[in-house]
Amino acid sequence: MQKKESFLVNRLKSIGYAFKGALYLIKTEASIKIQVFIAIAVTVAGFYFNISKTEWLFQIAFIGLVMGMEGMNTAIEYISDFIHPDRHDTIGKIKDIAAGAVFITAVAATIAAMIIYIPKIVLIN
Repeated sequence: MQKKESFLVNRLKSIGYAFKGALYLIKTEASIKIQVFIAIAVTVAGFYFNISKTEWLFQIAFIGLVMGMEGMNTAIEYISDFIHPDRHDTIGKIKDIAAGAVFITAVAATIAAMIIYIPKIVLIN
């Protein structure tokens, strides 16, 4: 009988798998590369404009939400293509819905960024 690994060892392995998946996503997906660039840009803007702790919390939450949704969208696309490699109307709808979820979070993130940064930009000029 194989010895069961400890809770801590299992958690560390899980973190390793998650990190591997995140790196794979960033290396292979154009959309996430754009989102990483935007995340870096708004982070720099956050330091430049000295945004509040609350604004940081919203900004970080939206960055995580958009990038997390992009990861889920990519996973859904991969599993859909695996299950049904040929074009299929239902698979197409599933992919469109997943992409729509990313779009919704990206629009919400954009609106939040506008609420945070437009007043700061207007005050500078």
